[in-house]
Amino acid sequence: MLYPFAFFNLGLEMARLASEAQAVIALRLARISVGDAAAGTEIMRMMTEKALAAGEAGMHVAVAAATGNLDNAARDVVVLYRRRVRANRRRLSR
Repeated sequence: MLYPFAFFNLGLEMARLASEAQAVIALRLARISVGDAAAGTEIMRMMTEKALAAGEAGMHVAVAAATGNLDNAARDVVVLYRRRVRANRRRLSR
């Protein structure tokens, strides 16, 4: 069942994700701009993480669709991405 503020909450989660993602982009660009071996490793890690996260999100939506629980699937996917983005921000901030 969709609650009246479900889309509002989803919008807030997406705005938080966008804000956190911008911070990670800035940190990654700073690391890549150095141009050393760590930069190459970061690029490879970034590409691998993106593919894995997209696959995980796709599986989550597929399972939700198969079980008929699509009500919170979008919010759950955004939360999943936020968890990944926060982990990257912590790692890159060290």
